[in-house]
Amino acid sequence: MSVKITEKIASLGEDEPFFSLEFFPPKTESGMRNLYARLGRMSLLGPLFVTVTWGAGGTTSEKTTDLAVTCQKDLGLTTCLHLTCTNTPVSVIDDALKKAKESGIKNILALRGDPARDSSASHGAGDFKYAVDLVRYIRKEYGDYFCIGVAGYPEGHADGSFEELQQNIKKDLPYLVEKITAGADFIITQLFFEVEKFIEYDSLVRSQAELKDIPIIPGLLPINGYNIFQRASKLSHASIPKAILDKFPDEIQNDDDAVKDIGVDVLVEMIDKIYERTDNRVKGIHFYTLNLEKSIAQIVNKSKYLSKVVAKKELELSNDEADSSDDEIDDAVTDAKRAAYASRFNTTNKVISDLKSENGVHNVKMNHSSSSQLQKLISISSGQGVLGKDATWDDFPNGRFGDSRSPAYGEIDGYGPSLKVTSNQAYELWGYPTTKKDISKLFINYLLKKLNCLPWSELSLSPETALIQEELINLNEKSYFTVASQPAVNCTSSKDKILGWGPSNGFIYQKAFVEMFVSKDDWDSKLLPKLNAAGKSVSYYYSDSSNHFNTNLPHNASNCVTWGVFPNREILQTTIIEEESFKAWTEEAFEIWKEWKMLYKKDSDSAKLIDSILNSYYLVTVIHHEYPNESALWDLLLED
Repeated sequence: MSVKITEKIASLGEDEPFFSLEFFPPKTESGMRNLYARLGRMSLLGPLFVTVTWGAGGTTSEKTTDLAVTCQKDLGLTTCLHLTCTNTPVSVIDDALKKAKESGIKNILALRGDPARDSSASHGAGDFKYAVDLVRYIRKEYGDYFCIGVAGYPEGHADGSFEELQQNIKKDLPYLVEKITAGADFIITQLFFEVEKFIEYDSLVRSQAELKDIPIIPGLLPINGYNIFQRASKLSHASIPKAILDKFPDEIQNDDDAVKDIGVDVLVEMIDKIYERTDNRVKGIHFYTLNLEKSIAQIVNKSKYLSKVVAKKELELSNDEADSSDDEIDDAVTDAKRAAYASRFNTTNKVISDLKSENGVHNVKMNHSSSSQLQKLISISSGQGVLGKDATWDDFPNGRFGDSRSPAYGEIDGYGPSLKVTSNQAYELWGYPTTKKDISKLFINYLLKKLNCLPWSELSLSPETALIQEELINLNEKSYFTVASQPAVNCTSSKDKILGWGPSNGFIYQKAFVEMFVSKDDWDSKLLPKLNAAGKSVSYYYSDSSNHFNTNLPHNASNCVTWGVFPNREILQTTIIEEESFKAWTEEAFEIWKEWKMLYKKDSDSAKLIDSILNSYYLVTVIHHEYPNESALWDLLLED
């Protein structure tokens, strides 16, 4: 049954806590399919509702609505669909709202998304500028049908130049009041790590008469890996207290297991402090899951407040069993729901069979000892036992690409392809290029750390890039614009300060690879003949903006390019490059060129330059398999 989030919150007891979970649609079909089993397990933890993030444009927005419909109709979860409105045509918003209503979704999270482009330069911007415009539009078109949430910013919404971002919660307050008076019903905050700042924000919001009784749900990000932790805090402009940073000394930052264990304790402490400091006025926590479950299961089970939600779920299951004539109740998804998945996403009978197999956890049944069985499910989600592998096989996010089969394969901010900066910040950073040499200079300056970010790289360089800096600069001087790379490594310690990751006493291996934009003329006449002459020592993929794809590998072949060998465990493969992930990333990589082009007036030299690159360049990934020879890839690419 369709229920509004505010109604569900109002129905809770005075001291009854809740939590909600956020998911995003993975970039690949295999990632999407593997998300279903994860959703089944995590839904059994008892979330009050789930949200599905919005990926703007094309197939990404379609995947968003499809995933939201699956959560609502097939899994029976109260679902909230994100909508980011800037740079989005009203027709796309109309289609999403129509599908949401048809599928019984009654909850929308109305967000601004990426900053609106300057209309004087835009090649076709959206019909909304701010989230309040979307709130008003939904109320105008649908009345009170939808329960509408909006974003809150405990540290203030980031604004200003690239180097001098200004965040001021008091300055934001009138805009929040405007969103609520326009018809918004609840607030979910941006992620934060300083509880004191949230307490200050909560008190300030409550001091406004219009906002006194509005539900505020603090948003928290589990710490699944140090690099993602840092990246997410930078993207959201969330400060990290020194007391938390000190829990992650240099020697453990690349050990995801150790980081995750400490991160669980950090989040539990934050959650308990939030409940205690607000006298339970704040009743719920919203988790930015990144589609990973291990940390969520551990946090919920360890928190003295959120564990009450699990206890309530156990009681509900026990009552359901008492009313059931069946000896066993499927713990996650019924066969009918699996069939619905297959129909919706064209999966095969084998996939459905796999979902029922022991590897999918769906065969764990709830019998007349529900409490112990739910705890078993939590143990599985926490990564314990043989079946725990199903929940944690993709828990190692150190790799640049990851694994395209993973439910966590995708952008962490959920907004899809974007520049991650405002138009003014982009002009400050990248200026007004008019020649390929200008583009090359930007890439080279980024490699020299004279530039903070590029459209494809919003964070600083990985330390290992310094090992191949000269080679990458030489490639960019040829107008081969490099966007990802790594050096070859033949067995180094997992504690190496530059290349190491994972637990102690391990050894790391890497194949050299580079991903770059190359002109079609140079690729066809210079690079491709060289690579083909190298035979099986080299693998490559290439595609253009029209998705004309080619490779020298068999269909669905896979390349592991980063792996680690550790005591008492299987070999860990953190970076895999293969056809499905390359195609997914290619689409996004060229979309970012288009986003960059839209900064400039339509007939300007800068827009024409970027348009010519869009039409005359390939995105190329080249992998050299002779990893004992550290210079093999670079010698091959740079020889005359």
